[in-house]
Amino acid sequence: MADMPPFHLAFPVDDLEAARGFYAGLLGCRVGRTDPSWIDFDFFGHQITAHLKPEETGAARTNSVDGDKVPVRHFGAILEWDQWQTLAKRLEAAGIRFLIEPHVRFKGEVGEQGTMFLHDPAGNALEFKSFRDRSKIFAS
Repeated sequence: MADMPPFHLAFPVDDLEAARGFYAGLLGCRVGRTDPSWIDFDFFGHQITAHLKPEETGAARTNSVDGDKVPVRHFGAILEWDQWQTLAKRLEAAGIRFLIEPHVRFKGEVGEQGTMFLHDPAGNALEFKSFRDRSKIFAS
């Protein structure tokens, strides 16, 4: 998985300044190019673009995964274990309401991972996860 190319994701928001506060302020993403209708963010080395499109925002339906109701439509990042724990503590300290609290899923199985889900201000679901053994990310 060394030297993977960065991905790009565009997603709708209903308030660009709220998106800036969440992605740049809370998550620490560097702001890239901006326009009155969109903002680019450096999302853990990947380019995401928040587009002002309020009519396309809203909560996603869920699917059961290891006993949790996981939003089907979501995006996020796979972090190093220490980085994941630090982010979880920062989000908890900020009073974020989690959709799924930080916890370890699939305990003792090949896909064991730390995971947490939350919404951004526009209702987009994000997952941050971590594998103690990154070689297991794609293991079956």
